[in-house]
Amino acid sequence: MEVITVNQLILLPCAALAASVFLHACALKLFPELGLLDFPQRYGLWRKAIPYPTGLVAVVLFLLFFFAIQPLLADPWSTQHTGLVVSTVLLALATLLDDRRQLSAKVRLQVQVLCALIIFGTGTRIYSLTNPLEFLGFERIQLDTLVIPSPLLSDPSVVGALFTVLWLGLTINALNWFDGIPGQVSVLAVIGFLTIGGLSLSPRVGQPELALMSFLLAGIAAGGLLFDFPPAKVLMGDSGAMFYGLLLGVLTIYAGGKVATAFLVLGVPLIDFLIVIFRRIIKRTPVMRGGGKNEHLHHRLLSRGWSERQVILLTAVLGSVFGITALFLTTVEKFLAALVLFLIMVGLSRYSRT
Repeated sequence: MEVITVNQLILLPCAALAASVFLHACALKLFPELGLLDFPQRYGLWRKAIPYPTGLVAVVLFLLFFFAIQPLLADPWSTQHTGLVVSTVLLALATLLDDRRQLSAKVRLQVQVLCALIIFGTGTRIYSLTNPLEFLGFERIQLDTLVIPSPLLSDPSVVGALFTVLWLGLTINALNWFDGIPGQVSVLAVIGFLTIGGLSLSPRVGQPELALMSFLLAGIAAGGLLFDFPPAKVLMGDSGAMFYGLLLGVLTIYAGGKVATAFLVLGVPLIDFLIVIFRRIIKRTPVMRGGGKNEHLHHRLLSRGWSERQVILLTAVLGSVFGITALFLTTVEKFLAALVLFLIMVGLSRYSRT
C-alpha cells in the first residue's frame, strides 16, 4: 500500500475531470451513430433527439479509476470493494435497460433492494447513528441489533440491513426523481462528493482514501455538467442519476454513517422526494408511478415562470450552504439545520403551487 499524497488528491480528480470531458465529447459523436438517443416525443417535446443515456460514461469512468487506485488503498479489493463494483454494474445494466425499454417500477425497486443487500452483505454497514435528540437519554441509535449468526456474511443485523436498504433506496430515487431538469443532478453530485471529500479529510473522519474516491466522482460529475447544463447537449438518464445516488449513499456509510451531513447536502431532492410521496399517499395514487404533472418542486417552479438555470442555481445554493455548514456543526445543530431546510422546502412548495 502507498500513502495517498496531496498531489494524488489533486491530480487524479483532475484526470477524471479531463477524461469525463473527453468521453462526453466522444459521446456527442458516437451515441447518435449507435442509436443511443433520447425520446423527446415520449414526453411531449418537439426538439431534436440528443445523446442518451450518457450516465454510462460516468459508470465506466468510475470503474476504471476505481480499478486504478486499488494499489493506493489500505485494503485493495476488499469484500466491500467487490460488493460495490458488483452492485454498480448490476444497477448500471438495469438502468440502461430501463432507459432504453422502460422497466416496471416493481422491477426497478427489486434491483435497488438487491444492490443494497449486496452492499450490506459484503460489509458496508452502519453500526450506530448519533442521536440528534440526546436529551432523550441516549447518545446513539444502535443498528447492529437482531443479528443473524452467519460467518459467511459477518453476522448481519436485520435492523442494519433494513436501514441500509432504506437509506440507499432514498438516495437513489431522490436523485433519480430530481432529474427533471438537465444538469440538476450533476450539480448536486458535484456538491455532494466535494462535501463528503472534505468531510473525509477532516480530523473527525480522517479517511484520505474516501476523500480520493469522492473527489474522483466529483471530477467525473463536473465533466458531465459541462454537457448537460441547460441548454443540454446530452442527457444522463436513470443510468447517471441512480448511479450518483447509489455512490453518494454508499460513501456516506463509508464515512462512518454521516447521514445528517448527507441529508443536508442532498436536502432539496430528499425532502422533495418525501413531499411527493406524501402527496401521492394522500391522493391514493401509485407511490412509485407518479400521480400527475408538476409534482416535483423543479417542475412547479418552471410553471411559475422560473428558468431552468434559476432552478438549478437555487438547488446549488441550498445544497452548498447547508452542506458546507454541516461540516462545522454538532449533531444537534445539524438536526436544527435540517428543520430549517425542511421549512424552506415547505415554503417553496407552497409558493410554487399552481
